[in-house]
Amino acid sequence: MHEAPDYFLREGRLVSGDAAVALIVVDGAKYLLQLRDQKPGIFYPGHWGLFGGALDAGETPSVALRRELFEELGFAPREITYFTEFGFDFSPHDGCKVIRRYYEVHVAAREVEYMKLSEGADLRVFAVDDLLGRERVTPYDAMAIWMHATRRVHRLR
Repeated sequence: MHEAPDYFLREGRLVSGDAAVALIVVDGAKYLLQLRDQKPGIFYPGHWGLFGGALDAGETPSVALRRELFEELGFAPREITYFTEFGFDFSPHDGCKVIRRYYEVHVAAREVEYMKLSEGADLRVFAVDDLLGRERVTPYDAMAIWMHATRRVHRLR
């Protein structure tokens, strides 16, 4: 079987920018992710990642996230809650400093059935052990998922 080309390390210049993404928590314990298209011009093609994306000019992160979730899934969350953010300095690539902001969005499994994927190759609900232990996940999203999934453990210490 012929595999699709892996553009992860072959792509030249990628455009960086601030982004807002959702930790879509299904039934309180699993995570909904998108399989990123295997195409040039995007960060981590062919990897599982969280839904969301770049902020348009003048958008706040929460407005951008709501727009992205509607564009990508036809989904309008009732509530989003700030979780964390990561900063990246792209100056070695003639870029600037950008922020990737993470929000929690809680849904029931039955809500996922009504979501319609319009961007990406696939969507799937994962238990955290299956996701982080066996799948190819964008590293920054994997870190946010790990932080989210283990936060209760750390609070007990």
